[in-house]
Amino acid sequence: MEGVGDMDYKKTLNLPQTDFPMRGNLPNREPEMQKWWEEVQIYEQVLERRQGQPKFILHDGPPYANGDIHIGHALNKILKDFIVRFRSLQGYDAPYIPGWDTHGLPIEHAVTTKKKVDRKKMDPVEFRRHCEDYAWSFIDKQREQFKRLGVRGDWENPYVTLKPKYEAEQVRVFGEMVKKGHIYRGYRSIYWSPSSESALADAEIEYMDKRSPSIYVKFPVKDGNGILPQDAFVVIWTTTPWTIPANLAIAIHADFTYTLVKTGGQQWLMAEELVDSVMKLAGIEEYQKGETFKGSQLSDVICRHPFYDRESPLVLGDHVTLDAGTGCVHTAPGHGAEDFELGKKYNLGVLCPVDEKGKMTAEAPGFEGLFYEEANKAITAKLDETGYLLKLTFLTHQYPHDWRTKKPVIYRATEQWFASIDGFRQQLLEAIREVKWIPAWGEVRLHNMVADRGDWCISRQRVWGVPLPIFYCEKCSHPHITDESIDHIAAIFAAEGSSAWFAKDVEQLLHPGATCAECGNQTFRKETDIMDVWFDSGSSHAAVLQQREETAWPADIYLEGSDQYRGWFNSSLSTAVATTGKPPYKGVLSHGFTLDGEGRKMSKSIGNVIDPLKVMKTYGADILRLWVASVDYQADVRVSDDILKQIAEVYRKIRNTFRFLLGNLSDFDPVVDRVPLEQLDEIDRYALIRLQRLVEQVTPAYENYEFHTVYAAVHHFCTVFLSQFYLDVLKDRLYVSAEADPKRRSSQTVMLEILHALVRMLNPIIPHTTEEVWKYVPGADDISVQLTDFPEVKVEYLDQELEQKWDQLLQLRDVVLKGLEEARAQKVIGNSLGAAVELVPSEEQHQLLKDVSNLEELFIVSAVRLLPPQGDGDQLQVNVKPAEGDKCQRCWMITPTVGQNESHPDLCERCVSIVQEHGDGDRA
Repeated sequence: MEGVGDMDYKKTLNLPQTDFPMRGNLPNREPEMQKWWEEVQIYEQVLERRQGQPKFILHDGPPYANGDIHIGHALNKILKDFIVRFRSLQGYDAPYIPGWDTHGLPIEHAVTTKKKVDRKKMDPVEFRRHCEDYAWSFIDKQREQFKRLGVRGDWENPYVTLKPKYEAEQVRVFGEMVKKGHIYRGYRSIYWSPSSESALADAEIEYMDKRSPSIYVKFPVKDGNGILPQDAFVVIWTTTPWTIPANLAIAIHADFTYTLVKTGGQQWLMAEELVDSVMKLAGIEEYQKGETFKGSQLSDVICRHPFYDRESPLVLGDHVTLDAGTGCVHTAPGHGAEDFELGKKYNLGVLCPVDEKGKMTAEAPGFEGLFYEEANKAITAKLDETGYLLKLTFLTHQYPHDWRTKKPVIYRATEQWFASIDGFRQQLLEAIREVKWIPAWGEVRLHNMVADRGDWCISRQRVWGVPLPIFYCEKCSHPHITDESIDHIAAIFAAEGSSAWFAKDVEQLLHPGATCAECGNQTFRKETDIMDVWFDSGSSHAAVLQQREETAWPADIYLEGSDQYRGWFNSSLSTAVATTGKPPYKGVLSHGFTLDGEGRKMSKSIGNVIDPLKVMKTYGADILRLWVASVDYQADVRVSDDILKQIAEVYRKIRNTFRFLLGNLSDFDPVVDRVPLEQLDEIDRYALIRLQRLVEQVTPAYENYEFHTVYAAVHHFCTVFLSQFYLDVLKDRLYVSAEADPKRRSSQTVMLEILHALVRMLNPIIPHTTEEVWKYVPGADDISVQLTDFPEVKVEYLDQELEQKWDQLLQLRDVVLKGLEEARAQKVIGNSLGAAVELVPSEEQHQLLKDVSNLEELFIVSAVRLLPPQGDGDQLQVNVKPAEGDKCQRCWMITPTVGQNESHPDLCERCVSIVQEHGDGDRA
């Protein structure tokens, strides 16, 4: 007999008919289903049904409103939808408010390139209007694409970071951080993106390979302080020759040993451990190590800049290592965080001869106007010309890049606004311990990031974003940020949006009676920088969870890609702890990245990109969703056409299971035909037990976000337990027995129970298919499966003794099936109904088998002869031979009773009895 998962079962069986279609035709049916959901307002109905129940809040991290969605978006949104749908079915009030991140460089760049707009020549208000229109166009596009995935939510009322009320709450978060002393303005060396012409935060940096010049430079000693000879040189190493004009010192380590190396009539100072490697690289074979010194002895030595009339003292720094270079570190406080701190310590000053576009300024005489990377060559040539270049090579190394433009960044000393992480670092670390992290390593990852991170640079030199709500005294330049000014600006933004900052004069933006706290002046100018976009999205817990009536703070879960430990997870935690002292989430769940079938990163140039929109046109959203359920998403996941074809095959088997159940329940009225538990046949009671075990496995898997466990458990239940055993065994009674036969009604009772449980269990994963199934389920009163409850274990169905008995019977059945397969391979029989089986059991096996009323049904054969037990062997002996008699044209059993009734010469005795009493009896 064919399994119910096989597409060709209709060829061999006279199946009952159902209107439920065999093929899903998902690309066409799903949009119709989604249209119906909108018409009946299913999202609102679900929330209304759960009103007053405990809330479960999954807070959506906002994707950026730029471009079509990609497969990573699909993975993320579908995972979120699994959780929200499950929690709703489980009884929680679980709203889902989608969001969008809309400010920042990518949209500015798109507007300037695609719309040919020059932002520097256009009025800021007009330029911002172009940016807003662009953002909304992609919000609308992505909204429809996310809805096409089957993601249920409040799509008509999403949160959007450019909305006035959102911007107002963001300003209030900033004001609260100011009030608590966590915001300050400072001059520091920070990440700067010449391609964006803006400061960047750590979260906006990604590391990629870069080929850089690697130079070793000799700095002549000007004052050896009685330790080093006046004609000596200190050798430094750097991969940024363009920073040499900004050199103000050379850092050495107090505890390292340094030596003078004599070669070619000169003496060069470097760390003793690195001498051999440096000389080998320089191609110098003849050299001699001379006098040695501790770094602490050299701290008063002064060198001279190699081509400027400027001193470069030796200073002590703990950041100096022996991993590479010379142990003597070129120090330019204007172009490095550690250099900057060392400059402050030794009062070196700060020199930053590079402008916002990355071009050298007049403070680097001889190189003015050169882009910093072009200056590398010119500066190296200058060093060679002056005789101070020891060696030039090139190396490829991991280098920080702007994660938006993908161009290299530099360190550049500028005045910016910062959030002082030191002000609440300990609170952050304590908050991290309060959160449940999935996977657990997320806690360590974020803890280390917070423990090691510097202050957060929150100002950006852009136009498209939320302005920093700061005024400066026209007389003394003291920043003016007060409770009154913040409240006043927030009220204006809430009513008019943040473009009011650019549209209005200072007098229109300032609260009445504003006075400089430093000098008493009453005239002010306004800040021109905007806030870091991570401050935008990082304020969503306040702008959404604390403001929307249907939500709650903190969220139960944040779910994003693993890159958000440095991004949204981090910025949200920072703003929340800085303002409330508590984390904005109870749990954080992260997923990996999507790769192709061979584990490679997706790339248009390689041609291995999987487009979710194309997948849905080919297979349907439910196939894509089933793929998401099948993978262990906490690591990187693979997807390809071949993988999707495999998933489509799994879907087909699940759909056929539904179709088989529906087809065999077409004549079943639950009100009239349901059989009480105590009257159910043993095999049906066993199936109920196995169903409860499935619910026991699936429920905690959903609760623990282990969707691949749900997928595997349901798939196994459908294709192994149901298709290969339970439903296969039932076919005889379902198709042959009289319609109202008690055994048939018993099985139908349990099949309906299984159908109800499966359709609700799978609804979070394949909502379109389960909704379609629900419309055919006998006795389903609710208009949608989404308005039902997740199945719970019914303890009254459990019977340990019966379960153990049938578990053992299934093991014996496997032995019999193996014997049948061997006989089929040896051409003893054709299919299993052509077989007569002789069983030689052990004593224990005999006791088990003799209590089964119909072994022929259990093994799906025409005859079974159970011999007396022989010995105590554990192995059941199975002898297979062709069944005697003729084939009944109704039940296909081979039996000597066929032809004994003249009125029905093609039927067996059993079928004759049924036909004479009930008519044909086929469920045709």
